[in-house]
Amino acid sequence: MRIRQAVNLVNGSTVAGLGVAALGRATVTRGPDGLFTGTGYRLPVPPAPSFCLGNVIITRGAVLPVRSPVFRHEARHATQYAWCGGLAMIPLYLAAAGVSWVLTGDAGARNVFERQAGLADGGYTDKPLRP
Repeated sequence: MRIRQAVNLVNGSTVAGLGVAALGRATVTRGPDGLFTGTGYRLPVPPAPSFCLGNVIITRGAVLPVRSPVFRHEARHATQYAWCGGLAMIPLYLAAAGVSWVLTGDAGARNVFERQAGLADGGYTDKPLRP
């Protein structure tokens, strides 16, 4: 977790996450394992109820319980930011969402990032391939 924390700090994704949280007027607090949580996010984009940017888990609602499936899902995305070199994950994620949409009509079902973070934990369901 310390390696993820350091890598995401150096690659700028955590700084970007803190900036996005501030722009969305989220309240940021320190969480476990080098993560931050931003609650009460108010901007309309992205439309997801919670999302991750670097080591920052941002949610529109109240604090996500640390042991909740959604928190674990978003924490896995934080690790993906480290593996993808930081903000490069955003276009990679969007490309994966596009491929998933073409294959299934759903942006998450066949998105490699969502599958590796745990579809069910993130509130996604698997969908069959289009005929």
